[in-house]
Amino acid sequence: MDVRALMHRAVKFNSDRVAIIHGQRSLTFAQAWQRGLRLANALLGMGLRPGDRVGSLEDNGVPAVDFFVAAAVANLVRVPLYPRNQQETHAHMLGHTGCRAVIAAQKYAGELAGLVEELPALERIIARDGGYEDWLAQFPDDDPNIALDADDYFIIRHTGGTTGLPKGVAYTHRAWLAAGRDWTYLFPAIEPGDKCLHMAPISHGSGYLFVPMWLSGACNVLLDHFDPIAAMDCIEKEPIQYLFVVPAMLNLMNRDPQAGNRDFSKLKCMQVGAAPITDATALAAREIFGDVLWQGYGQTEAVPVTMMGPGQWFAEIEGSEPLRSCGLPLPFADVEIWDDDNLPLPQGKEGQIALRCDGQMAGFWEDAAGTAERMVDGWVLTGDIGKIDRNGYVYLLDRAGDMIVSGGFNIYPAELENVLCGHADVVEAAVFAVPDERWGEAPLAVCTMANGAAVSAEALAQLCVDRLGSYKRPKEIVLTTEPLPKSAVGKIQRKVLREPYWEGHERRVSGN
Repeated sequence: MDVRALMHRAVKFNSDRVAIIHGQRSLTFAQAWQRGLRLANALLGMGLRPGDRVGSLEDNGVPAVDFFVAAAVANLVRVPLYPRNQQETHAHMLGHTGCRAVIAAQKYAGELAGLVEELPALERIIARDGGYEDWLAQFPDDDPNIALDADDYFIIRHTGGTTGLPKGVAYTHRAWLAAGRDWTYLFPAIEPGDKCLHMAPISHGSGYLFVPMWLSGACNVLLDHFDPIAAMDCIEKEPIQYLFVVPAMLNLMNRDPQAGNRDFSKLKCMQVGAAPITDATALAAREIFGDVLWQGYGQTEAVPVTMMGPGQWFAEIEGSEPLRSCGLPLPFADVEIWDDDNLPLPQGKEGQIALRCDGQMAGFWEDAAGTAERMVDGWVLTGDIGKIDRNGYVYLLDRAGDMIVSGGFNIYPAELENVLCGHADVVEAAVFAVPDERWGEAPLAVCTMANGAAVSAEALAQLCVDRLGSYKRPKEIVLTTEPLPKSAVGKIQRKVLREPYWEGHERRVSGN
């Protein structure tokens, strides 16, 4: 089966149900499908052909749904761009995937100026201005009946690009459906009429839940930007049963003084993903939202591969620390820990996490060398350091490239960040290696502090010593009120913070 066929079947069975809500606007399944057909015919009328790549630069909203449906109908391959990226990155994403067109919200069209002249394959920029609705209405709403195979490409998503240029991760229809199945496989049952809130763009992480909700007759509720108060208003008032959230968003909602006074009793599942979550954030969210938290792990290249609900996450299990875990291997996924020779290690040993699942990439787009580097015998090498305990819990210790070697000891930044963020005065923290004359490398922490914070850097350093031992004491803790730099997908960029400390060094590692 393919995405288009299954979405169309859901339209037949749920024609008059509400499929989309954005602000005061709502669409039934039939209306949303009709709009998608019109846009599909418009794009095909421009000369685009099945298999062509088409970029998109937009926030959540009805037009974003139009393109989601239209691309599936016309068998076009979506290439989502990130609004927070620079034009250079837009050009790279569009250029190396050979996009023939890009569709953009009017507010972002200026970010693409000049790219038609710069990129050989790019023929047009379709800017949605105030006349978009009248323009769309001109096109027929009949199905063009384009041939489509389950192994045709559905979407090319890009890695976060925290190091080097982003790589295109290609998914087929078959793989995308498998990823959606695995995301929701262990969730509470999705029922027709349930509502799923998308606070993050459906073009990216939150979009993994869009198709499963549609196929189940549930309603996708869209916010075009994240505001913690507005998000909680929506969860409470719609009410919402499902949502995807990154830890940074959850942390901000937790910190609202009125969060604990709200009624979230209709919420079934809050999926936390895209970045590690601290103990403090998870426990505070459980107190506020109830036993509805689910956590999964994976990468754009292979996602998801682990999952755990509140019964596993907050359990007390001999031999395991579930609160520090990123879940248990899913029924349709393989997770192993490999050594430097790509051989499996025994349970409990630390090494590189290797993944294999039905919902993984077919490979990096037009990058055979990059694919060969990251894929071995069908397994995806994550570059993440982790372990699996005797009960099957998977632990993400850190990115291999972020590990700090201080005086011969390995220090994983996530360990220190977890302790620092557990303090009530710390909003977020980033830990990275800096040169040290005595130890070769030492950890340095940058902490964004809450308003009115009273704790000192020395007290935070002592907290790390008390929790983790003296050799993991940060060399320095920098306190700031400014948010930490983040990538387009909301991940803290340790390397941006680290770079000034390594000026004059040929390598970004140091030994003693």
